[in-house]
Amino acid sequence: MSDAVQPTAAEVRAAAEAVKTALDRHLAAVERRSGEDDPAVYEAFNELAAAAEQYDELLYDRYDEVTPFEIPGTEDMPPYTGPEEPSALSVLIRRDYAVVEPRRLLAQAQRIEAAEEPAEEVSGTVHGALGVLFGEYEPDEIASRHKEFGLEEGDSTLWVTATDDPPEAGEWLDSPFDQPDPTQVVCRFDISAVFDDDPEEDRDEDPTPAPTP
Repeated sequence: MSDAVQPTAAEVRAAAEAVKTALDRHLAAVERRSGEDDPAVYEAFNELAAAAEQYDELLYDRYDEVTPFEIPGTEDMPPYTGPEEPSALSVLIRRDYAVVEPRRLLAQAQRIEAAEEPAEEVSGTVHGALGVLFGEYEPDEIASRHKEFGLEEGDSTLWVTATDDPPEAGEWLDSPFDQPDPTQVVCRFDISAVFDDDPEEDRDEDPTPAPTP
C-alpha cells in the first residue's frame, strides 16, 4: 500500500454496498429490457462497472486485496447486445503455464507411459511429455495439480458468450479460437499476476496501486 491516506473500513464497506445496489439495478434493467438497444441497460451496466472498479480500488488501498473477477468496463468491451434469452452458449478458456521443472514434467509423463499397455515412448522430450500429460488428465485437474507436473501458472481468462442457435457439429473445429464477438460476451473472469501486490521495492519507487481486475 502507498503512504497516502488510506480509506476507512466504513468506506470500503460502503463501496461494497454500492456494488450490491448496482447489481440489483442492472438485473432489474435487464429484466425490463425493451429491446436490444435499451439505454437503461447500458446505463445500469456502466454504473455496475464503475461501482466495481471503485470497490476494487478501495479494497486494495485498505487491505492490499483485489476481487477475483472482472466486470468488463466500457473501455475494454462494448455493451452486451446478444439474445435476451440465449438458447446456446460457448465457454472460452485460456490458461498459460511456464515449464519451470522439465525433469519433473518428464518423470510424470514417463510414469503415465509405464502404466500403459502397450507402453509407448514419446515422453523423452518436453514436447512429447506435454502431449502425454494433457492426453491423460483433464485441463481442470492439470490446473489444480500444475506444480506436481513442473508447471507454473500464468494468466488465465474465461469468457462466456451467448447465441440463439448452437453451431452445427464440426462447424468451427477448423478455427476454434477465432476472436469471439465481444458484444455477445455475457460475462468474463480474468486472473493475472498483474493484479497481485507489487514487490516491496517497486512500491517504494512508485506508490501507485497495482492495476485492478
